[in-house]
Amino acid sequence: MRLLLAVLLLSFDIPGTASATADFVPAKNPVPGSFLVSLEDGAAVSASRSLAERYGGTVKSVLTVAMHGFVVRDLSEAAARRLAADPLVRKVFQDGTARIADTQANPTYGIDRVDQRNLPLDKKYTYNTTASNVTAYVLDTGIRKTHTEFEGRATDGYDFVDEDPIAQDCNGHGTHVSGTVGGKTWGVAKKVKLVAVRILGCNGSAPDSDGVEGIEWIAKNAVKPAVVNGSFTFDTPAIGDEAIGRLTRAGIPFVVAAGNSFADACSAGPARVPEVITVGATDSSDNRAGFSNYGRCLDIFAPGVGITSASHSSDTGSASMSGTSMASPHVAGGAALYLAGNPSATPAQVSEALVNSGTSGVVRNPGTGSPNRLLYTRG
Repeated sequence: MRLLLAVLLLSFDIPGTASATADFVPAKNPVPGSFLVSLEDGAAVSASRSLAERYGGTVKSVLTVAMHGFVVRDLSEAAARRLAADPLVRKVFQDGTARIADTQANPTYGIDRVDQRNLPLDKKYTYNTTASNVTAYVLDTGIRKTHTEFEGRATDGYDFVDEDPIAQDCNGHGTHVSGTVGGKTWGVAKKVKLVAVRILGCNGSAPDSDGVEGIEWIAKNAVKPAVVNGSFTFDTPAIGDEAIGRLTRAGIPFVVAAGNSFADACSAGPARVPEVITVGATDSSDNRAGFSNYGRCLDIFAPGVGITSASHSSDTGSASMSGTSMASPHVAGGAALYLAGNPSATPAQVSEALVNSGTSGVVRNPGTGSPNRLLYTRG
């Protein structure tokens, strides 16, 4: 979608006597005592624990690939603001509460729309590849891996909520999203390999830093060609910018939900990040969904109202959901189809291919500044 010890010691004269304003980013809904620290390029991440302890905190994890920094817990906000003023620190983000893009039950029409240019629906889904050589990493609530939709293609990545290797879904959102990416019945890319990276809890929320840690895990472990789907929003919009930028520069496309606030997508993270593919939602009549974010940070629209996909409630269950969370995995599946035939494509090339092949001018009321492009998977 990422220093010499002598220099470090020089920063410890009187920690926190300077004030930090621009280098401290507050959260809307803070996770008490938790912060994400982005270090300056010249600072060594090996000194993270010493630095955190100097200001009274405990390091939860060190980030070296998708981000240059660490997650610290047990730190007061006052101490975190002092930490932000340390010359080794680029920025401190107060940990917020990441959430799924909210869903609601609605009638369905599914993947029928994305393989044809215009309405009415032809009740068919035609595809040229199943993307069996591509891996889709699903940053979400986990996956019910035993569901028959996945045919044994879904595996565990890591669970950053429970901090264990089993990314089981107790919410349903991640299983539904995964079914749209690559389910045998409801999926866009019907043989793609699916990897569950759990960053959201049973209630559909978790600390923002769990999302950043998930991105770091993908950056370290991804098998290419690969695509990431992120159907969630950060509480602190900018908290994932660095990690996502590094992940995409490493060659992995990152598809995200625009958000469901009927607002400018540029105000939401990760939708605001230039390197991601940001997806708005449409309904079965090609209207922009009433909840969908819009604007210049959008790249493309996809169906997101009344989408039927796999349910976490049983190995054969289905559920209907709506949201930009449901639109994003259509595009992630489309990216997998493109990567199947173009395995060396860069994230920018994948984005360009999807946007350029999208059906132009069919989205009704796309919103101020939005591109009028609807996903087309046979381009």
